[in-house]
Amino acid sequence: MDIDSLLKPFQHFGVRLGLESSQKLLANLGNPHHRVPVIHVAGTNGKGSVCAYLSSVITEAGYRTGRYISPHLVDWTERICINQQPISSKEFYELLLEVKAAIFPNDDLPTQFEVITAAAWLYFAQQKVDVAVVEVGLGGRLDATNVCEKPLVTIITSISREHWQILGPTVADIAREKAGILKPGCPVVIGPLPPDAEQVVRSRIAELECPIFTPKPADQIDPEWVEYQSVFDSKKIKYPLPLQGQIQLTNSAIALCALEILQQNNWQISEQAIINGMGKTKWPGRMQWMTWKNHQLLLDGAHNPAAAQVLRNYVDVLLKTREIDTQSKIGVTWVMGMLSTKDHQEIFQALLRPNDQLYLVPVPDHSSANPDELAKLANEICPELSVCNCFPDVTSALEVAFSLKEDLVVLCGSLYLIGDFLKHSKIK
Repeated sequence: MDIDSLLKPFQHFGVRLGLESSQKLLANLGNPHHRVPVIHVAGTNGKGSVCAYLSSVITEAGYRTGRYISPHLVDWTERICINQQPISSKEFYELLLEVKAAIFPNDDLPTQFEVITAAAWLYFAQQKVDVAVVEVGLGGRLDATNVCEKPLVTIITSISREHWQILGPTVADIAREKAGILKPGCPVVIGPLPPDAEQVVRSRIAELECPIFTPKPADQIDPEWVEYQSVFDSKKIKYPLPLQGQIQLTNSAIALCALEILQQNNWQISEQAIINGMGKTKWPGRMQWMTWKNHQLLLDGAHNPAAAQVLRNYVDVLLKTREIDTQSKIGVTWVMGMLSTKDHQEIFQALLRPNDQLYLVPVPDHSSANPDELAKLANEICPELSVCNCFPDVTSALEVAFSLKEDLVVLCGSLYLIGDFLKHSKIK
């Protein structure tokens, strides 16, 4: 019962933007997506945590809640959840067999993402979910998830320049692709967008006559609790915010706004369900603290410039707090690996500061950027780095990072790197 082996034949086809193959496959399966109410979530960053908040609260409110995300960190089964619980390996394997049997001999072979997405729709229909929170894989307009015709709510969390090789060179091009998930008359929640992107999105919203909602970020009222201002009236709601980083004030407000839209449509989601659900939200691999060999380690994907800037802002606040507490200067040691397709220069510009230490590693089993080439680039961008070295793997880099001094150590640069690290940490 090997899921990897079953999915391997579809891996060769990589990314294929376009809905025809997905629609054909779903039609062969009896169009399960027509039986699944959907909240559809797109965005460059923030879509994963918004999906996590939404599925946690709606589950807490007593609804049967599906969630579909990508990529996974450690195991394929993380991608398809019901009521916060990943699908079992056995169920996933059987679903994939069912999907595979629906690929007819004369059909184009679907991509791996199309196969898994079809499996998610099939599972949610079979399980009779009340709603599925569905994260867009890439872009929006031509993404395999974009087969839902009338979502309950559509969300665009943020837009910045990522996957531009596929989606188009400018932020406006990328916005056009993400706005492709909007559907006539369906309510839309948008986060803060760059002016060029916002213009494109608002223009599409006007064409489709969608009700639009732009919530303000929540206010931090103490270290653990925040307050959200309703988009419908003067009511405010206080809730705990377990996910780290300033950006979660925005992401959590986007989720609360979507929940308010459901409430307006007679969904029974109490204030207590919101408080409990927000408090229970988990989103691994993003601003996540863990103990590694008795050392505190911060993990974060930070796989594009906007995410790197969010991470740097969080780290700067941490450093100030720690330096006040310890009355000594604390540096940052970055342990990083990046995919070859990422914007290495802008990520380094966002993260690196004089006297930081940088340890570069390859990303296992993926199209990794060469650590030696990254080291050369990093030294050009920030010549005042105190250390810039390459290591064959994360473990050897961390051993050295923690042996030197009590710096803040951060593992980042790719979700695949974080996932591989977590997988092997659990195995040990």
